Amino acid sequence: MAIKSSDIRLADEAPTSRLRTVKRVLLGGFLVFAGVTHLTVAREEFTAQVPKSVTRYAPVTADQVVLASGAAEIALGLSLLFARRAQRPTVGWVAAAFFAAVFPGNLAQFVHRRDAFGLDTDKKRFLRLFFQPVLIAWSLYSAGAWRRRVR
Repeated sequence: MAIKSSDIRLADEAPTSRLRTVKRVLLGGFLVFAGVTHLTVAREEFTAQVPKSVTRYAPVTADQVVLASGAAEIALGLSLLFARRAQRPTVGWVAAAFFAAVFPGNLAQFVHRRDAFGLDTDKKRFLRLFFQPVLIAWSLYSAGAWRRRVR
């Protein structure tokens, strides 16, 4: 398959704007911060969110899941902050997939009524479920991923 000059141009010109850049930097910083807290001060809180089914069927502990997800968040955050423009859409899709993958933890927290991060009522835990699609959309928008896919 031959590469056309228009394909190369599109890869080099991933969309950007001041607003998109600010949102990407905020999301990247948020992910790095959250990842560091996974590894340090909030490990216990995050452990409460790991669905029992994850540790029941896989040879890992809830703490290992928290450590791995923290490392993934740091890597994603740094990628959003420092990836070259042409790579950002891919990073956006990976971040969106990550947010979709951790949604079962949020759902388990709601279903099993686990308190963590100030989510100490059913209403708060339920409302948090709606934040995950916002993070997915934020990832796709801020990295220019959705716009690239539509083209």
